Amino acid sequence: MNPKLLIVDDDEEIRTQMKWALANDYEITLAEDRPTAVEKFRAVNPLVVLLDLGLPPHPGDPEEGLATLSEILALDRLTKIVVITGQGDRNIALQAIGSGAYDFLCKPVDMEELKLFLKRCFHVATLEREYRDMQQMFGGKAFEGMMGTSPRIRSVFESIRKVATTDAPVLLLGESGTGKEMAARAIHQSSHRKNGPFVAINCSAIPETLLESELFGHEKGAFTGAHAQRKGRFESATDGTLFLDEIGEIPLPLQVKLLRFLQEKCIERVGGRQSIDVDARVVTATNADLRKGMADGAFREDLFYRLAVVQITLPPLREREDDVHLLAQFFLLRFASQSGKVGLSFDQDAKRTLSRYPWPGNVREMENCIRRAVIMAEGKRLTTKDLELDHAVAPAATLKDAREDLEREMIQAALRRHAGRISPAAQDLGVSRPTLYDLMEKLGIGKDFKS
Repeated sequence: MNPKLLIVDDDEEIRTQMKWALANDYEITLAEDRPTAVEKFRAVNPLVVLLDLGLPPHPGDPEEGLATLSEILALDRLTKIVVITGQGDRNIALQAIGSGAYDFLCKPVDMEELKLFLKRCFHVATLEREYRDMQQMFGGKAFEGMMGTSPRIRSVFESIRKVATTDAPVLLLGESGTGKEMAARAIHQSSHRKNGPFVAINCSAIPETLLESELFGHEKGAFTGAHAQRKGRFESATDGTLFLDEIGEIPLPLQVKLLRFLQEKCIERVGGRQSIDVDARVVTATNADLRKGMADGAFREDLFYRLAVVQITLPPLREREDDVHLLAQFFLLRFASQSGKVGLSFDQDAKRTLSRYPWPGNVREMENCIRRAVIMAEGKRLTTKDLELDHAVAPAATLKDAREDLEREMIQAALRRHAGRISPAAQDLGVSRPTLYDLMEKLGIGKDFKS
């Protein structure tokens, strides 16, 4: 179906000329005055409007056209209204833009120029609406940038809400790609420190010889190349939050300095002798087994208990089955909008692949996978081939896993057939309502599952 275009002009000859020139590309609606224009706009809700400002009963005066502009925008602020005006009326055109018009064209209008102009208008209008729809669709399912409705992730959201009201150190645990930095930002944004800085550093990404200076800063002349005094990340995080990722990689000598900060809330720069008070909250994260590190002597036990006053575990994506399609759809809409590929969707086989794939790289892997698929896709439907995951979908590892996979697939299919209604789905499956609820809870299927 062609996109809808409303043309408002009191000159029948111009209306007819534009209709014939644009009919192959757009579904055209015509109007000759303000009441008709508003009525037809309500009826067809076009993305773009071509509006001549000179309308009856006073075609020599722009007031009726400007009134039409205001009424249409009052109905839908995202409508792209292009005003058409005479060569000598540039000030009026600028007034229209100040009132919300998207742009203006001067008479006489060149049809080839108009076609290119309209193509851009429709592209922008479509992207804006997709973004608005995405915000409306996912707004209620997001928490400080994190997204999900599964029981596991909702439990994480609740833990973040609770811990954010305190200054207690938090240790975030989870596999790579599960969103530990996003969780740290969510803690910061939900706390009384949200107007302060959020300073993040990956402890494994900085050479051990430089890490101390990076964290604690240094004084001028502290070492070769220290030509000036430099504040470290701790001081930069004053009144805010310092996020130390891969905390298990920090060497033992620095663990002592970190422990001192947690105990006394002060630091010393490299080469300095003065204690500096720092008011910063510390949130740390790791995908390593710190208890094994303690047993091996690579991580201090007293530091662990200082850092892990509260522990929050980010679940892997394979344990968030209810969130797989939600996240995939979110990434698809975001990257399709960014790439100008409007209207992209997953075909059924791609949806099955997304569900079956174990996502060893978790949410980060999915994000990169769908970004790549959107870039490479040639049609309007993303396929399993576009996702490049078909070779990696592993069969169930054990008989128990296989049985659970089959149960999950059958229950989800029954719920889809009945739009999430439990009673008819249970009847289809030959089980009672309580039994179906128990199975759904065991298999991690949300009670609001519909698709």
